[in-house]
Amino acid sequence: MHAREAMLDEMRTFVLLAEEGSIQKVAQRLPLTQPAVTRQIQRLEQALGAELLDRRQKPPGLTPAGAEALRRCRDILAAYADMRQVTARGEPEGVLRLGLTHGLADRDFAAIAAEAARRFPRVTLRLTTGWSEPLRERLHRGQLDAVLVLSDPQAAGQAGLLCDEELRVVAAPERAETDLANAAWILSPEPCDARRALAAALSRRGWQLRIVAEVQDATLQLALVREGLGFGLMPQRRLGEKPPAGIVVVGGAELTIKLSLEVLCSPHLRGLTDVVDLIVGQLKAAVNGRSI
Repeated sequence: MHAREAMLDEMRTFVLLAEEGSIQKVAQRLPLTQPAVTRQIQRLEQALGAELLDRRQKPPGLTPAGAEALRRCRDILAAYADMRQVTARGEPEGVLRLGLTHGLADRDFAAIAAEAARRFPRVTLRLTTGWSEPLRERLHRGQLDAVLVLSDPQAAGQAGLLCDEELRVVAAPERAETDLANAAWILSPEPCDARRALAAALSRRGWQLRIVAEVQDATLQLALVREGLGFGLMPQRRLGEKPPAGIVVVGGAELTIKLSLEVLCSPHLRGLTDVVDLIVGQLKAAVNGRSI
């Protein structure tokens, strides 16, 4: 291996270690043995003439020199990837680490991911689902390349704003006349984006959020609503023109919940921008009620 390639590998390993915080996790991702990961970090320290890790800490943290080296390593690796992309045949390639909030993780997105794989066969989509705030944090730490998240419309940044996602209150028919001020709710656990938006909307009316069931799975949530256990929230795009059997939309304009769909990207996304643009465009179409 050329010295230049070895140095790049050592920088990649160092960046991974800063993101994962564990030599064991880095070894699993590369894959390498743990001693091999340790040797790469040591060779990088020797080449730079500085200790990058404070090994007195458990796990080791970055020294001031290590924090500066991390920033510069990321810049160098991004510039190298960009140069490779420019000099290649122009087709995007590599691994796209994409974060998707739970509220968007449904069969609509499965079709979008399949289309991205067909259009960009040299790109591997590594998908992570989660709640919006933790996904944002992972993007800022360099663990994700782009995230698709939901935000309070008043707090959403304009740069990545795509569209609004409207949520409707649903219930079993026999519960439809229940006063929403006294409603019991079937919702996802914290920090669910829709739950936080609902709590804020109820608070503005002086109502309390009363939870009867915390359920992550959307299918089970809907089944419990259908059984009359409580009220739920469902995106308008999933309701379509006709709600599922045994479910009615209630509340009308009395309680409207809206969340803004945002895309946030790493400044080092580079040649994978076209892939993100395709995914974003199709997801926006799905949220707006058009077919994929």
